[in-house]
Amino acid sequence: MLQSGNMKKIVVFGGGTGLSTMLRGLKNYPVELTAVVTVADDGGSSGRLLDQYNIPPPGDIRQVMAALSDVEPLIERMFQYRFTTSDDLRGHSLGNLMLAALTDITGDFARAVEKMSQVLNIKGKILPAANQKITLHAELDDGTIVTGESKIPGYGRKIRKVYISPQEVEPLPETVKSIEEADLIIFGPGSLYTSILPTILVRGIRDAMLTCKAKRVYINNLTTQEGETYQYTASEHVLALFDHAGSKFIDTILLNNTDFETLLQGNEPPEVQLPVENDIEALKLLVPDIVLEDISTFSEGRIIHDADKVAAWVMEYMKGKDVNKET
Repeated sequence: MLQSGNMKKIVVFGGGTGLSTMLRGLKNYPVELTAVVTVADDGGSSGRLLDQYNIPPPGDIRQVMAALSDVEPLIERMFQYRFTTSDDLRGHSLGNLMLAALTDITGDFARAVEKMSQVLNIKGKILPAANQKITLHAELDDGTIVTGESKIPGYGRKIRKVYISPQEVEPLPETVKSIEEADLIIFGPGSLYTSILPTILVRGIRDAMLTCKAKRVYINNLTTQEGETYQYTASEHVLALFDHAGSKFIDTILLNNTDFETLLQGNEPPEVQLPVENDIEALKLLVPDIVLEDISTFSEGRIIHDADKVAAWVMEYMKGKDVNKET
């Protein structure tokens, strides 16, 4: 195994289950992982804690912690446990409550995340995109302004742009340092407008990401998302990233090359999942390096990214090998 000083440094941007799935694969390799996680969630347990304790919402942070933890499965299940009976506790997860308590004790959300990471024996670092609560807004194609991450998908209209308030929020110095020292930066997979983009809307993070020397990879979503990216092609995902960053910053895009019918093998998923169209010719005008790989699997009634396959591809990519490159 590589010594710590020689390990490659990977920074991953995003939130939600997509990011957590990928990190479960990457944590098995000798790399230095840093997850920069959105704090724009305002729904469910996170939203209630945000309102009651005036702290950044912990939900996405909690999921990433569970993914990167190295503890007994029972401890992880307890951390993720969501109360269902008590009126006061219904809907809250134990992990969210623990992070809220630690924030109250330490007086600082980032410090609470650091301390909880030690308790859970986290592989890598987890850094909030901001050390204060931020609000996500969306401007829809008809000019409507929607406020609140949880409300945006419910309108079912095309999103023109998203933005945060306060706009001048400062990132943690440690986050900027991790980006500047990274060998590889990964964006996604995950909800484009409500998980990935909120992390790069923090100006200090965006500036560091655009000027660092690391290679920048976008792992495209497998399916389009109702209320966010319905019927989006791969190039439309990329254009949204470029429009919000103000620069064509992606070096490589990783696309799924597995036919959904092959994965399903006659199974009927509980909900329709529309695959993202790999519009290669349009992508060639946007991204220098386009890679097609079999990176999906069918699990628990859904087509999802295969954590092990994605992680294996990332490690090969960092070695400088061409992996099924589209020419």
